[in-house]
Order: sequence, then C-alpha cells, then structure tokens
Amino acid sequence: MPATMKVAVLYGIHDIRVEERPVPEPAPDEVLIRVASVGTCGSDVHYYEHGRIGDFVVEQPLVLGHEPSGMVVARGKDARRHEIGARVALEPGVPCSVCGECKAGRYNLCPRMRFFGTPPIDGAFCEYVVLREDFAHPVPDALSDDAAGLLEPLSVGVWASRKSRVAPGSRVLITGAGPIGLVATQTARAFGASEVVVTDVNPRRLQVAEELGATATIDVSRESLADAGFEPDVLLECSGVPAAAGQAIRTVARAGRVVLIGMGGDEIPLPLAHVQNFELEVTGTFRYANTWPTAIALAAGGEVDLDRLVTHRFGLDEVEQALTIAGKDDSVIKAVVRA
Repeated sequence: MPATMKVAVLYGIHDIRVEERPVPEPAPDEVLIRVASVGTCGSDVHYYEHGRIGDFVVEQPLVLGHEPSGMVVARGKDARRHEIGARVALEPGVPCSVCGECKAGRYNLCPRMRFFGTPPIDGAFCEYVVLREDFAHPVPDALSDDAAGLLEPLSVGVWASRKSRVAPGSRVLITGAGPIGLVATQTARAFGASEVVVTDVNPRRLQVAEELGATATIDVSRESLADAGFEPDVLLECSGVPAAAGQAIRTVARAGRVVLIGMGGDEIPLPLAHVQNFELEVTGTFRYANTWPTAIALAAGGEVDLDRLVTHRFGLDEVEQALTIAGKDDSVIKAVVRA
C-alpha cells in the first residue's frame, strides 16, 4: 500500500486544490477501499458554489463526493464480511446505530449520521477511503464501476417510490428530468407504475426520460402542466423549483401522495385547499435507509440503466471541471470522477 494518496479538497467557494494526504487506516470494523468512480451531485456543486447547504456550512477544508464505488484492499482486525479484491458500492452515510431513529429503522434520520462530503465529514474525491464494513455492498460484475457508484442516487429513487407506495397500476408524475428524476422514472416503472409522466424544460433530458421508460413527457416551457390533463396518484417532485412543485401538487388526484425530493428553495407555495379537499399526503424525503439491496437488484437485473446517465468523465485533477461542466453544457446529465 502507498503511504499517501491524491485528494481533491474544497478550501472555500470556487477553491478546490489537489494535494497529498496519508492513506487512512481502517478501524477494527472498517475496510479500506480503493476508489474507482465517484458521481458528482448537485449538493457537491452547491458546496462549491456557496460553501453551505442550509445548516451544513464548510468551515474547514472538506473533501466532497458521496456517490462512490471501489475495491476492498485492506480490512480492520475485526472486519470479515469482504474478501480483499471485492468490488463494492459504498453507502456513504454511517449512523450511530444506537439512537431512537436508528433502532426504529430510520437510520437516515440519525442525528449523529456521518455522511460523506457533508461538513465536517470528508467524502470520496480521493484515491482511498475507509468505511464501516456493513455499509460496503458487494456488487456483481454485471455492474460497471460508474453504475456501482450511481447506486447512491438510485437509492434516492427507491426510497421515494417506497414512501409514495408506488405499485402496479400507479399513475406517477415526476417533475424534473435531472439525474434523480431519471432514476425515479426507472424506479417507478420497476415498481409497477403503468403511467410515468416526466416534466422538464430541457428537451434533451426529456428525450432520455422517454428512452428510460417514461410513458409521456411534458416540456413545461412550451405547455402548461395544468393544460396537459394528467391526474397522477403519485407526485415525485425532483426539480426543487418551488413554483413547479406548487403547480404539480394541484394536479394530484384524490387521496394521492406527494413526495418532495428536490432541494431548491426553503419554502414552496402549498395549495392548501387542494391538499385538504383531496386529502393528499405530502411528505419530505431525506436520503434513504436499507435501499442498497433493492437498488443493486434493479440495476444488475437491467430494470434500471445507470450507465445511460453518465455523459462526462473526469480525473481527480479535474474535480473542479466536473463540478462546473453542467453550467456550461446543457447535454450534461451526470459527470463522474474516476480516481
């Protein structure tokens, strides 16, 4: 094993520096993983552009990146789940496992969660990371390194479909055809939805949504959602645009379910009369819990195509380019960093 590794570090807004750091040592219950691929996320971009997301503020140098895959190269003295050389997808949030939320199975709500790339916890834009062994999930050879990393956003889609109780025959509206909207599209179809309508203002992304299973798409820069006449049972709001969320909620059918996924403004205009009169369930979603086995099965079985999302690839020396390319090229869906 080398003594040092290359790391891309965020020092402040628009300030990423590549430097050498010691390769970390795994704790007794951890494995050391050689990072293969890391997807870039809108939250990474937000930290780069603004230095914070809500209450999470970058106050010291931080390594971003929370969508990684890699290979186990060393084990702590008590770690036995993985053989050396095993390919794994990394679930990037490790909870305390003893609080009330963890014991209730809602470990995504653990107040002591240590989540990659969220201040002050370093992420995976580096060559090696350590992780508690039970949060490193073996992946089959059918999945590429890129796809294995993108099991993380797929888990967001799995969690959203579970929370909204998507089932055979469901009619689903998905607002926003970014990476999360596109995995939500595929997940909803895999869960049995008979109709999945996707909205966006980017025709290229809407075309990809159709390729990945959307039964219809609406370019809301050209056509009003209200005029489209689609009345969904389920709304998966992935755009994070407050106005779009408010308009979409107004289309949901009686006793429908609304899951707010996209993170945009702090508040949305809630059409309260519609929510009350139609007895809608409106809920937020925060990350995921116990989703990796399902996500792996969907991707390995071909029901979800994660490689189709990858449009751009960069090296560790190019993390800054990876985080800014979407603002320069509207063909970008998902940029990944190859370590």
